[in-house]
Amino acid sequence: MGKKVVILGGGFGGITAVKGLKGTNFDITLIDRTNHNLFLPILFQVAAAAISPGDIAVPIRGLVKNMKNVRVVLGETTSIDTENKRVQTDQYGFDYDYLIVAIGAKASYFGHDEWAKHAISVRTLKDALTIKDKMLYSFENAEMLDDQKEIEKHLTFVIVGGGPIGVEMSGALAEITRRSMRKNFRRIDPSKTKIILLEAADKILPAFSNDMSMKALKALTKMGVDVRTQTMVTGIDEKGVYTKDGIIETYNIIWAAGAQGHDVIKTMKTETDRNLRVLVEPDFSIKGHPEVFVIGDACAYMVNGRPLPAVAPTATQSGRYVAGIIRKGIRKEDRKPFKFFDKGNLAVIGHSKAILETHGLKLSGFPAWIIWLVVHLVVLIGGRSRYKVLAEWLWHYIARDYGFRVISQRTW
Repeated sequence: MGKKVVILGGGFGGITAVKGLKGTNFDITLIDRTNHNLFLPILFQVAAAAISPGDIAVPIRGLVKNMKNVRVVLGETTSIDTENKRVQTDQYGFDYDYLIVAIGAKASYFGHDEWAKHAISVRTLKDALTIKDKMLYSFENAEMLDDQKEIEKHLTFVIVGGGPIGVEMSGALAEITRRSMRKNFRRIDPSKTKIILLEAADKILPAFSNDMSMKALKALTKMGVDVRTQTMVTGIDEKGVYTKDGIIETYNIIWAAGAQGHDVIKTMKTETDRNLRVLVEPDFSIKGHPEVFVIGDACAYMVNGRPLPAVAPTATQSGRYVAGIIRKGIRKEDRKPFKFFDKGNLAVIGHSKAILETHGLKLSGFPAWIIWLVVHLVVLIGGRSRYKVLAEWLWHYIARDYGFRVISQRTW
């Protein structure tokens, strides 16, 4: 075996980097705290009971089974010692010659970590399953109650954050409550469910132009979502969500408002931004350590004073770029700066509703929705998953029925 390459994280960036080193004699160790690669762009559909978790989660070992020089380790990274070139997990330690940190990010509650107890983020498979179970359990509870005020608390869903995740989650909830579940209960009417999307800025989907953001707003409103812009959350507890206008009483709060780096980043003792994302150099290495790379959501790669967007294309392109440097053994002074290819912005809102902006082209409605379907099916890892998800989407389109309405366990 050749030099040791340790890759932290089996997401888009980490898996792309591993595949970029295929056919080499590097001794590669891939470490992740879960045993699966998760297709995050459609995780919200698991949370909304549209598809099953197995459709978007693929075992990491299966993805690298033909790469004999890759060892997969299930473990939580607890420290990264860049001086001694050693990574420590909760059970084992690993030395490296090259290190790629691709651990993604976690939810940021803007200094109010106590809110996490009541507001579930949409970042992991466990998060999505918890949201799904809690949502379905709320309808079951409401069906058996007589107190109208308590029923309304169970049938009120507040989504905090008007970015793509918040918009897509709001639209998915509107569809399952107003279409799929409409005739499933006898004492309550799921179509009367309140879905409230809160955004502190003056528009939703800030990465889109004003006119496309407005189209998304109108589509959500037509679907029955109460969108409230310029509404900052001031508190969250067991009673509900607090804003400048008072309290919204609810048992169902979904957090889609922000992200920050994982705490293990602190052990690297390198420069970060205020969201604990590593400030990397033009080749994704960290200052003073050309053998250490940080990619994807874990880093802040600055272009014209702004970080690259925390999206899947950024992670995959950076993973491919870094793998190329390691594969060719390019010295620090000979490395050409990374160039990001911006594929544009794409967001789904609901059934036959999406918006697209890319290089001057703007589309909305059914055409954008078709493109959204095709793009996500193409990049979905695993051929079997593609066929399963396509079948689920076709069934939902024809029958307007969400097929994974199963409460697996009480995890909250």
